[in-house]
Amino acid sequence: MNCSLQMGVFPTAFKMAVVKPLLKKSNLDPNVFDNYRPVSNLPFLSKILEKLVFNQVNDFLNRNNILEKHQSGFRRNHSTETALVKILNDIRWNLDNKKLTVLVLLDLSAAFDTVDHHILLNRLSHLVSLSGSVLNWFCSYLTDRCFYVSMDTCSSGTHEIGCGVPQGSILEPLLFNLYMLPLGDVIRRHGISFHSYADDTQLYIAVSPDETDQIDALLNCIVDIKSWMAVNFLQLNQDKTEVLVIGPEGQREKLFPKLQHFKPTQSVKNLGVIFDSELNFIPHIRNMTKIGFYHLKNIARVRPFLSQASTEVLMHAFISCRLDYCNALLSGLPKKSTLNLQLLQNSAARVLTRTRGREHITPVLESLHWLPVRFRIDFKVLLLVFKCLNGIAPSYLSDLLLPYQPSRTLRSSGSGLLSLPKPRTKTHGEAAFSHYGPRLWNSLPENLRSAETVDIFKGRLKTHLFNQTFN
Repeated sequence: MNCSLQMGVFPTAFKMAVVKPLLKKSNLDPNVFDNYRPVSNLPFLSKILEKLVFNQVNDFLNRNNILEKHQSGFRRNHSTETALVKILNDIRWNLDNKKLTVLVLLDLSAAFDTVDHHILLNRLSHLVSLSGSVLNWFCSYLTDRCFYVSMDTCSSGTHEIGCGVPQGSILEPLLFNLYMLPLGDVIRRHGISFHSYADDTQLYIAVSPDETDQIDALLNCIVDIKSWMAVNFLQLNQDKTEVLVIGPEGQREKLFPKLQHFKPTQSVKNLGVIFDSELNFIPHIRNMTKIGFYHLKNIARVRPFLSQASTEVLMHAFISCRLDYCNALLSGLPKKSTLNLQLLQNSAARVLTRTRGREHITPVLESLHWLPVRFRIDFKVLLLVFKCLNGIAPSYLSDLLLPYQPSRTLRSSGSGLLSLPKPRTKTHGEAAFSHYGPRLWNSLPENLRSAETVDIFKGRLKTHLFNQTFN
């Protein structure tokens, strides 16, 4: 490994990939090639070497703030949830200011597979400032790679790979993020808000029904993005690009003629979460509940053959993880909106503990130490606030929170309180992360706000919320 890094040469033996086609779903026709997903397997030792390089390069990128601020894909302390919380916060403040939001989800075709090696090496040299043996190592890493297809006992011949970042490698997502670095500047030139997660890029603007300037800027931005991608051997799939207009129905319809190149829809699936035009998340909650009850019914069938511990593992794998995925987005919703999610959790608790339907559910949840759905949402929001204040969250979220500074010296000074922006509406302004999070944070006891580590904070917070719920 040290020899490879010192000489700037990636071993040839590590460049061979074995591609194994796997059916995307078991019920698909195995005779149709489009139904297969190619899974690339690389030598184990090559991944160890890549991990060593990844750790060093990633530290260098973070120290020098080279990575795009609004790129959340495959980055430490970043996630789909942090990306969506930022976007939703902006949308809610737009609605609070009586403005619509036009959200555009761009779709790229096989983006990882069409990366040009010469352009990528040029990015590493000029934008990242890599040189010498480091740049030579990456040149060696990308060139002269090959693969063969293996299926059952049959194998194809060997073929060269002339483009793309190596599929299944440790460095694949990092190299792709660096390849996409100039895209942020292309979008910023038009004054458009955006956020990316790997190859999923979304643009959004605040607009009044009678305005056209921002929409024109958005359409011009998309044209420039398409041109930039063509030069960089990427393809924007306009047919699969989705547009969602968020706001009151009467005002939304006024914008549709101005978006004639696209067909605005009533809802879009955004990083696993369904956004709707009313921003009430009813379609998302309905979808989560439907999938959750489907899995719960299957678990109930095999429950007689499982131990309590095994059943609890299944509940966390199929039910709890869905209740918790991006649940910070559901903050501020009325209690009736999350009722179906609570019914799903109640049913899961009954199946796990073999409790009859007529028995009261609160003692059951208490015995399992399960926080109800509403408190799980607050738990996630407060956890994000703690991470923002302790430097372990994306800067685009940390920038939303400001410390409380009283006009004169008070006993509350230095107690870790946050300032509350003044919203106009309860539905949107008070539900935005930059208001809802600080309001919850300020209501916590001081010993909780001053926790030293994430683990200590999580333990104290769950105890605090548990006492609020069941005592």
